[in-house]
Amino acid sequence: MSLGLDREELTTLWQRQWPMGPPIAHELRAAYSDRWVRFHNLPGSKRHPETEDEYAVVLDRNNTVLDELFAGTDVYVVTTAWSSEPNGPERPTRRRKVHAAGSSWMTIANEADPDPEFHTYTHLYADRRPWQRGSLDSILREVAHDALSGVIITDTGLQHIHHPYDGGADIILTTPEERDELRNRHTDWLSQHPTGL
Repeated sequence: MSLGLDREELTTLWQRQWPMGPPIAHELRAAYSDRWVRFHNLPGSKRHPETEDEYAVVLDRNNTVLDELFAGTDVYVVTTAWSSEPNGPERPTRRRKVHAAGSSWMTIANEADPDPEFHTYTHLYADRRPWQRGSLDSILREVAHDALSGVIITDTGLQHIHHPYDGGADIILTTPEERDELRNRHTDWLSQHPTGL
């Protein structure tokens, strides 16, 4: 059940809580690296699930962290689509199916290239809902097989960010100490790479 969206309030809150950039999920890890941890979805850092048993592991790991971050609270769910024109056809088309409750939040133009043919537009959709384990499984499944990206799940105060990607989830917390506590609870889900990727 979606609780409605106040776009201006959400934008103002984002700018206050995350001043180093817009809500582009993959950019947050670098901007807030001192509070970031990455968990992998599958044992051995396997990238994509191939069986229902592997999907069950992906969903369990994501839902476990989401429960730890958001149990008993409301969350904002943000999904992303792209187009080559400000109001053109969006991709991926599946976004609408798995996030039907999402209302248009903002569009971010990427017009840095001087050739207009290479301009793109990122469309963000959001809704607010009570967090409930399993309520985002359809979105998490789409992300796991790389059919949807740029997803952000956050509390209504925008204190904690959960950004699932195909292979795992980037989590950004309020302090390095809070990040360390979460990381230490799930050491088996961490990458063996020295950078944590």
